[in-house]
Amino acid sequence: MPLKNWIVKARSSLRGELAIPGDKSISHRSLFLGSLAQGITEVSGFLEGEDCLCTMQAFQAMGVQIQQTADKLKIEGVGLKGLREAADVLYMGNSGTSTRLFCGLLAGQNFYSVLSGDKYLNRRPMRRVTQPLSQMGAKIYGRDSGNLAPLTILGQPLQGIVFESPIASAQVKTCLTLAALQASSPTTLSEPYKSRDHTERMLRYLGYPLEQIADNYIRIPGPAELTAAPINVPADISSAAFFIVAALIAEKSELCLRNVGLNPTRSGLIEILINMGAEIKLENECELNNEPRADLIVKSSTLKATQISGALIPRLIDEIPIIAIAAACAEGTTVIKDAAELRVKESDRITAVVSQLKKLGVEARETEDGMVITGREKLSGGNIDSFGDHRIAMCFAVAALAATEEVRINDVECVDTSFPDFYNIFCSM
Repeated sequence: MPLKNWIVKARSSLRGELAIPGDKSISHRSLFLGSLAQGITEVSGFLEGEDCLCTMQAFQAMGVQIQQTADKLKIEGVGLKGLREAADVLYMGNSGTSTRLFCGLLAGQNFYSVLSGDKYLNRRPMRRVTQPLSQMGAKIYGRDSGNLAPLTILGQPLQGIVFESPIASAQVKTCLTLAALQASSPTTLSEPYKSRDHTERMLRYLGYPLEQIADNYIRIPGPAELTAAPINVPADISSAAFFIVAALIAEKSELCLRNVGLNPTRSGLIEILINMGAEIKLENECELNNEPRADLIVKSSTLKATQISGALIPRLIDEIPIIAIAAACAEGTTVIKDAAELRVKESDRITAVVSQLKKLGVEARETEDGMVITGREKLSGGNIDSFGDHRIAMCFAVAALAATEEVRINDVECVDTSFPDFYNIFCSM
């Protein structure tokens, strides 16, 4: 039976070598693009978290043959138009990525689909994808005029558009790219800053002629065959982030994290922590299937406050909660701006982080688009609410390492969405 809460006490001298689970974003995309490719895609390092399993089960419900072995996933692709109508509602669990990406893919198919999820997912905004999809000819209906799941999708022929996204979002970009793969004319997409580009890298790796017009501007020419190829998923830097910060704030610690993905659109965390004084060394740098990765050696460090804003935000949006924990243990006051996107994640992560830091005695306050955190040498103990958000739960387990008393984190079952073995690995360090 999974634990419903964790009780964590301060520890020092964290040492060892850790194998972090596969990247969630790349695992999702391996399923989407592998299912649409011609041939068999073998995926190693696939993340078996609940979010990715929801994506896998949805494709299986639409006729894609997917086999799991001890170390690989084998996907028998059906091509762009080989999916078939599912017999039931496609359940997305807690996965916003699955839901938004399926909106784009299913909008151009020739059948009817319904997407739904858990109580948290069904509160998350979907208009950011359903609105531009409607400009392409999509027919998507849902609560709050198509903003909230459950969503009904009536597959339609689509046409290309020129879309300037008001936000830098990989989910929006990938959703529209999946729709554009099926459109009768080219689509061009731009965003204020470049968001994570796993989809573009994987499309090119599978032979699709995607055009990178500028750093934050792409062109999708329309239907073209994807050719299956092996995909090795690196360790997820968003999951590694918890152990990186744990090693930094726990005294006399040194951890080695193997094969961590260092995609430039995701590595803002490393840059910020090094700027704060973190001792992080990269070894064995290489690139596989268009994705850079390396081993990380992380040692205890004295951290100093920093400021985070602008183009850096999309490169570390998921890591901001754990950066906030580092800031709570740093000397000085850290200011985070331009991160309003945190308010529409699995929880309102700005409110969640600030409110729970205060419980640990940290001077912290919300702003409309971020937070201000003044660090202290030691944190207090406390009773923490995860808000049903996996990243909040894991963040405060790390924060407990710098606390003078035990920290209890409630409602931790949500961690299974991205990192099912987190607590066992955390306790083994």
